[in-house]
Amino acid sequence: MTTKFDRQKLIQAIIYFASNTKYCGKIKLFKLLYLLDFEHFRQTGKSVTGFEYQAWKFGPVPVDLMEEWEEFGPDLAQVVHIEEERVIDYDRQAVKVNEGVAFDSDEFTPRQLRIMETLAAKYRETYSPKLIDVTHEQNGAWDKIWHGGEGAHRTIPYDLAIPDNAAERDALLEIASEQRMYREALHAARLNNAA
Repeated sequence: MTTKFDRQKLIQAIIYFASNTKYCGKIKLFKLLYLLDFEHFRQTGKSVTGFEYQAWKFGPVPVDLMEEWEEFGPDLAQVVHIEEERVIDYDRQAVKVNEGVAFDSDEFTPRQLRIMETLAAKYRETYSPKLIDVTHEQNGAWDKIWHGGEGAHRTIPYDLAIPDNAAERDALLEIASEQRMYREALHAARLNNAA
């Protein structure tokens, strides 16, 4: 359940990664968003986009964005589009920023910007198969849920981003719990107002 605030961050993160990395197709974008969310959660107990990721064969998938992929919502379609690009023996769905659209950093905290900048710099020239290796890291969050295919399409809990032996683990999980309660209360209030 994403909020309008999360949605704006998502849109701006997509603009950022599409503008600051090469070969930014669907798979690479999904991996970059996952790495952004899970790294920010590891540091703060909060995700950036509010997405739920599921363990699919080729890695973590932000299900809400996957469902929207064939036809972007009007807000996302205003800023990016998909172009088919031929890559040796297949067509990549490259994410391209629309003409006249620029990244707006106002949506992000300094920490979130640093994480995005670090990811873009580290994976600027990386093709999606190499990012699959990164997100499939042995004993990483995806690997723990995927578990040889037994966990296919199961949610990857953000809690797995924080090492069990991290000194701040309990405090971060408390922040995460409070964040979940806040989101659930907002969601319930919206439902009540709509009724």
